[in-house]
Amino acid sequence: MAQRKLSLPEFGVVRLPQILACIPVCESAWWEGCRTGRYPKPVKLGPRTTAWRVEDIKELIERLGKGEGSGK
Repeated sequence: MAQRKLSLPEFGVVRLPQILACIPVCESAWWEGCRTGRYPKPVKLGPRTTAWRVEDIKELIERLGKGEGSGK
């Protein structure tokens, strides 16, 4: 299986397309995971702009890599 190249900045926030390029889930599954607490909560940057903290996404990727799929 090909390894996905992480295109995340060192710090700051990322938008959903960047996250979905690193984590193989569909958009609706991502939002459901955010709602249930499996994935990090988003940060509202404006009325129509949502992002996630890079630190939270990197922690999630590490946790998923260890096979700890759910929970925080």
